[in-house]
Amino acid sequence: MGAMRGVVADEPPTTTEAAGRALPGAARWWLGAGLVLAALNLRPAITTLGPLMAEVRQGLGMSGTVAGVLTSVPSLCFALLGPAAPRLARRFGPAAVVCGGLATVAAGLALRPFAGGTAGFLLLSALALAGIAVGNVLMPVVVKRWFPDRVGPATGVYSMALTAGSAVSAAGAVPLADALGGGWRPGLAVWSLLALAAAGAWWGLARRNGRAAPAAGPVREAPAPHVRVSRSPTAWALAVFFGLQATGAYITMGWLPQIFRDAGVGAGTAGLLAAVTMLVGVPFSLLLPGIAARVRNQGFVALALVACGLAGYAGLRFAPAAGCWAWAVLLGIANSSFPLALTMIGMRARTGAGVVRLSAFAQSVGYLLSVPGPLLVGRLYQATGGWDLPVALLAALLVPQAVAAVLAGRDRSVEDEGRPRCGNGRTDWDTGGMPVMDTNPDPKKGQKAFLTILGAMLGITVVIGVIATFASG
Repeated sequence: MGAMRGVVADEPPTTTEAAGRALPGAARWWLGAGLVLAALNLRPAITTLGPLMAEVRQGLGMSGTVAGVLTSVPSLCFALLGPAAPRLARRFGPAAVVCGGLATVAAGLALRPFAGGTAGFLLLSALALAGIAVGNVLMPVVVKRWFPDRVGPATGVYSMALTAGSAVSAAGAVPLADALGGGWRPGLAVWSLLALAAAGAWWGLARRNGRAAPAAGPVREAPAPHVRVSRSPTAWALAVFFGLQATGAYITMGWLPQIFRDAGVGAGTAGLLAAVTMLVGVPFSLLLPGIAARVRNQGFVALALVACGLAGYAGLRFAPAAGCWAWAVLLGIANSSFPLALTMIGMRARTGAGVVRLSAFAQSVGYLLSVPGPLLVGRLYQATGGWDLPVALLAALLVPQAVAAVLAGRDRSVEDEGRPRCGNGRTDWDTGGMPVMDTNPDPKKGQKAFLTILGAMLGITVVIGVIATFASG
């Protein structure tokens, strides 16, 4: 596809890329191990809750509505905190920020089971998820910085480690809780040890990187076309597609084990079923980008995934226990819309700058759109005492997801749709209207970014506290 090829064409290597190529083999192995450790910790805070949700709700007196709030928190954190991470990394270095994020994850996971109440559990979950939000955004930055000539393989290793962390934590949540003999609290807290080990590794990487970093002046990027993605119909279609697939994915991660348990499936088996749903995504994450690149409209690939989702939800509605393994596989295939959405983001822009802007827009807007879904599912579950309406809602959401995917999958670029016009009828692209950017900003900008992320964390804390107070009352 022309749009995909244009992303990498005519982009000269930067000093960062040159530094990445200069790394010796031993350093790359050390960085690769750190990358895997970080990726393993980006989902257990979410996926360990599903298999133990019944025990958590009983232990904290948590209503279905508040449980819905809990499953909405990841999307809220990712939408609000993720965009600030790159600026923070330019100020302090990506390794240091990833280290801080992992330390935050460890603290949140260790403390939240012992918070003593619903509001405290939610707030400490938000703390852990804030660290995950930073890691979500910075892992691709780390890959680009330290593996510039191995972006594909490094991204594959990172993606598989992330999926493996999701599956292992979902499958191991109940057995670990039983083995520790203390119920769900130590069963959730024990995952902080993995995050603590990863934070220690990245602390060493941050120190090594600080000592080895050569003194260099500001890196100047070549002028790029100014693209207002908010004016692009394709960008909005991608944002809607991304948001709806995220809605289904986070509801599945948060509630699928409970659906199976309510149907009579054992807790341990329900956790294994959730793990199967996530493991199915590993081969599809590797296959879908290649398939998508060979078709003219990627929306038709999304339609095949939507069909699997409809079949899976129909199974959950009419025979949740009898065909539980088949439904888990079908929903795992449907949730592979995530790597497809990322692939489509890369194919709908012709320049690197366009991809960055489109990715930020589609993911931030999409995650915001996905916040109400888990909340509504929790409320419906509490109001009806069953899963008929929630599952029907999930199936219904696949319809606009399919429409958005077909619109977003058309062979177009946001540069063509989002170019603002100048007074003489020419575009900013025609005039080279985008100023040269300095990727080594003033320290005050880094301080502002730091304050921004702290403010966002405080805002999330206040919002969640208010919602939890009213919902629990």
